[in-house]
Amino acid sequence: MNRHQKYQASLLALTVITALLFAPPQASATPILGSAASFAVLGGSAVTNTGSTTITGDLGVYPGTSITGLGSITLNGAVHQADMVAQLAQSDVTIAYTALSNMQSTSNLTGQDLGGLTLTSGVYHFDTSAQLTGTLKLDAQGANNAFWVFQIGSTLTTASSSGVQVINSGSNNGNGDGVFWQVGSSATLGTTTTFEGNILALASITLNTGATDLNGRFFAQTGAVTMDANVISNVCPFNVPGNGGPGYSGGIELINGKAVPIGSDAAPVPEPSTMLLFGTGLIGFIGYGRRRLSILHTKDQ
Repeated sequence: MNRHQKYQASLLALTVITALLFAPPQASATPILGSAASFAVLGGSAVTNTGSTTITGDLGVYPGTSITGLGSITLNGAVHQADMVAQLAQSDVTIAYTALSNMQSTSNLTGQDLGGLTLTSGVYHFDTSAQLTGTLKLDAQGANNAFWVFQIGSTLTTASSSGVQVINSGSNNGNGDGVFWQVGSSATLGTTTTFEGNILALASITLNTGATDLNGRFFAQTGAVTMDANVISNVCPFNVPGNGGPGYSGGIELINGKAVPIGSDAAPVPEPSTMLLFGTGLIGFIGYGRRRLSILHTKDQ
């Protein structure tokens, strides 16, 4: 191999390396709730229960260790009391909480009561507290993978006998839909509230007597989850169309740490500046190599 051929081979290798360097990284999509999806109830400081409560899904606490009233809970799942499973789940809750809070809102409902509203798929923001008095309807408009994200600056409170309903589900009967309540402090469900979706509260969650959630989960990151004769399921226990399947945990996925609607494109993570400088150097070297190749070619003639 003469000098000309060696230089051609070297330039080809450098060109390939540079192309790989600047190729967009492959996006890796993961479920928004991660390992926390197996839980129905996960407390931060503690979990307490009074009365006869039924839970479908795992029950856990981390970093606290206290679970009281376990004997009066009918549990269709496992108990994870300050173990590594609960620790990982709390970590995934924090990731999901942050990603949901960073989504671009489509509507600001600050000061409005959710009761009586019908909302289509989107991201709804409250600067401070949110209140639900009556029934909130979430209209999927016949679409699969519909989602509703509620970004609540402080507290979420529901009045007694209030409710959330998902209506007009798509052909998958709501199995791919998602309902997420990102709560900046604490959430309180009034007596006999019929709730839907996943509450991710920074502090605590209180379920008053008879409150239910047959399609969702309760995650308290720093405070306690307090229950009183409730029914909670992270997988809808009834084979009825439109009942949401796996706890309304769809509609959104994580790509590069960013919460995005399923099926949408997420911008790739930018390369670090050091890699950019390195790539620029390679490009300059290739330019020099080409000039050098031209000179060698001229000499070989």
